[in-house]
Amino acid sequence: MPVLEIDDLRITYRGSRGDIPAVRGISLALEPGDTLGLAGESGCGKSTVAAAVLRLLPPGTEVTGRIMLHGADVLTMSWGELRAVRWAGASIVFQGAMHSLNPVHRIARQVAEPLVLHERMSWNAAEARAVQLLHQVGLPAWRARSYPHELSGGQRQRVMIAMALACSPRLIIADEATTALDVMIQAQVLRLVKDLVAKRDIALVMISHDLSVLADTCERLAVMYAGKLVEHGPAHEVFAAARHPYARALSAAFPTVGDPAERRNPSGLAGDPPDPAALPAGCSFHPRCPVVMDECRSATVGLRPARPDWHAACLHVPDPGQGPSAGAVGGDGDVADADAAHGPADPSHPSVLTKGDA
Repeated sequence: MPVLEIDDLRITYRGSRGDIPAVRGISLALEPGDTLGLAGESGCGKSTVAAAVLRLLPPGTEVTGRIMLHGADVLTMSWGELRAVRWAGASIVFQGAMHSLNPVHRIARQVAEPLVLHERMSWNAAEARAVQLLHQVGLPAWRARSYPHELSGGQRQRVMIAMALACSPRLIIADEATTALDVMIQAQVLRLVKDLVAKRDIALVMISHDLSVLADTCERLAVMYAGKLVEHGPAHEVFAAARHPYARALSAAFPTVGDPAERRNPSGLAGDPPDPAALPAGCSFHPRCPVVMDECRSATVGLRPARPDWHAACLHVPDPGQGPSAGAVGGDGDVADADAAHGPADPSHPSVLTKGDA
């Protein structure tokens, strides 16, 4: 049974300007031990998906579809059932640690609280365990007596990671969890997370703008744009040779260290993400796409299989049973050229769920 199964998730915020469709039909699944990276620009809906998994969205938000957590639908759970699942069944590390920690309680008590509520530990035993968890994420024992305002931004983020690990949940969602950390601590935390996933069969959803971190940490990579999945597949291969032009642009935004040419001429993606309240017709990416065709301005394209374990929502990926596309995903070769350039598929990579638009 999947730890997490999201089926045709659609989320609409109610605002003064009218309805804002933040997520527009996403389907994903994670088995125990699976690691999924979720990438995209700010405003694409990544954090909205994360909040929806544990029903943390603002009141009045319209949510349709299914979110199955350990076989139970989160959207139909009672408050008591939902409270029992949070921290123990699934936990979230938010990107704004200062807004998530209680300013009037010491760190040890906040890390210990989930253990007292869910593991039925005494406060003394829970706080002792909290010190161990803080040590695992690189904080000295004496920091357990600190208040949140006495910590740096990176230290507060490590506290949130320790809290997420406290009850050994089967699913961890890390929403920009390492953004505020320096490079050395980031490497330690990522190594810790990878070890926990491997040893405890924890499913991990890691949200980040940094595709290099996701490719290094996760087995699969999913890229969102304007509330939809535009590509998902094996992380290293998507990062190296994305099929969708948006995913390719995200990958190209990371320069090669030591390359003088890239330092003098950094690549980037022109334009801004679309207003979710006024999305363009056809493919939402077509106003910024370097390989746009006339059909892209009117056709709505779902996920298409570039390979059995790799899907992209682009007309340059041929329909099953049809010949190769005339256009090139990145402007420098078709899908077959990308496969040839990057070698044969690695059969050890797990398959990617193909649901909904796929």
